[in-house]
Amino acid sequence: VLTDVHSEMEVEAAAEVADVLQIPAFLCRQTDLLQAAGKTGKVVNIKKGQFMAPEDMKHQAEKVESVGNPKVLLTERGTSFGYHNLVVDMRSLVIMKASGYPVILDTTHSLQLPGGEKDKTGGQPEYIFPIARAGSAVGIDGLFLETHPDPSRALSDAATQLSFDLFEPLLRQVKKIDSARRELAI
Repeated sequence: VLTDVHSEMEVEAAAEVADVLQIPAFLCRQTDLLQAAGKTGKVVNIKKGQFMAPEDMKHQAEKVESVGNPKVLLTERGTSFGYHNLVVDMRSLVIMKASGYPVILDTTHSLQLPGGEKDKTGGQPEYIFPIARAGSAVGIDGLFLETHPDPSRALSDAATQLSFDLFEPLLRQVKKIDSARRELAI
């Protein structure tokens, strides 16, 4: 079970039921929150802020490690590109991987169009497969994505959800690419 924690006050209760504590992108520079999550001994997944350089994520991970917890994941979830747009720069995945921490690619949130539909966030789900495949080719350690049986009815992030029926085909493709990458030792 993975869940976001938004304040130090939430960390202890969340750690009682969750396997992974996730630090949301907009809170990834909050030292007190990172250290509180680290003190639980749980895996801490830090989402890279859309405003951050990938090499700066190492410093965020070190804040968790500073309290004795080396169980840190770094997650790419897109970078702001002008207004109402996020892009995934594949170099970011390679740069974060060089920090020595496992790197996760959030293929659904990274395709959001913040404010793109005036009263809600839009998205580009047609790019879920290509972005996931590209991430696998550069050596990510895992994928994060939101799925729903009927994305149009999802209560949250409907514009970027992956339909359940597409989940298995996506994983098959990503696994094949990952196997080829490992075989080529790249």
